[in-house]
Amino acid sequence: MPVSPIALSSAEFRTVVRLTPLVSIDLVIRNARDEVLLGLRNNEPAKGFYFVPGGAIRKNESLEIAFARIMKTEVGCDAAFADARFLGIYQHFYPTNRFGEAGYGTHYVALDYEIALPEGAAVKGDDQHSELSWWSEAALFASDRVHDNTKAYLRR
Repeated sequence: MPVSPIALSSAEFRTVVRLTPLVSIDLVIRNARDEVLLGLRNNEPAKGFYFVPGGAIRKNESLEIAFARIMKTEVGCDAAFADARFLGIYQHFYPTNRFGEAGYGTHYVALDYEIALPEGAAVKGDDQHSELSWWSEAALFASDRVHDNTKAYLRR
């Protein structure tokens, strides 16, 4: 019998961020013009930088379910995990955390997937981003406002 995914309270999540790495899915989402969707982050870590959408996998949540939830929550789109292409595993180490507390940073083990949206697909951001915008690879590599961890996903 499947077990339901667990969404942590803020206090529980704070403890996890302080003591363990987070396993996440990050999404290189492309449109029909081969541009990449980036969001301007409102929260630490990486606040004030453009970054690909993504999120932590919850306890008891399969990769397929986490992928669908993150796509829907972060960009307002439905997409099938089977249509995504796995790009690799990345490690991110940040000196800051989303709680603004001193003494610990954030460590992610990020599973990076790429997916193409169909022509005309509308995207809608969540409260983690002040804007979503499409970027050419040349523009994002040239910008100091795009986080290096996002650029790493596109260097192959």
